[in-house]
Amino acid sequence: MSLAQDIAILKQIPMLSDFTDDQLRLLAFSAESMDYGQGQRLFDQGDRADGGLVITVGTVSLQTKGKDGFEEVDRAGPGTLLGEIALLAENKRPCRAEAIEPVSIIRIRRALFKRMIQEYPELAQRLFDQHAARYQKTVTLLRPIGEKMAELEQLNAERRVKDDERQS
Repeated sequence: MSLAQDIAILKQIPMLSDFTDDQLRLLAFSAESMDYGQGQRLFDQGDRADGGLVITVGTVSLQTKGKDGFEEVDRAGPGTLLGEIALLAENKRPCRAEAIEPVSIIRIRRALFKRMIQEYPELAQRLFDQHAARYQKTVTLLRPIGEKMAELEQLNAERRVKDDERQS
């Protein structure tokens, strides 16, 4: 793939969409391009995640380990970033990724990404703002669930009191 094509794909990634063309060019030029054959594993569940992988060509099966082995939970295609959090912090891969067909990726190591946001502090601020907004949205969506759980806990507590009174 050409540098221009890599830049076009990187620009589609929400986390990278605010990067300028020059910043994306630097990122694409410094990242690694890798190819995988059908059935080849990109990474395994529990592996150390040292960065993100952007799928440029092909489809990847995302699988988690269950009682009867690995089960597909999702598929990812071109323009997908696997390991967004791994670009920012040390963690482990939450699933296995396996090529369904020949796959090409752009591998962005965390060290490279951190160097980019150190050189461009405005990027760091935008990333922080994006993540903060996403977490706030999650909190807002979870609030009604928390309220329902509190109601259930209150009902259980009342039921336990009534059961205790009957037994006395």
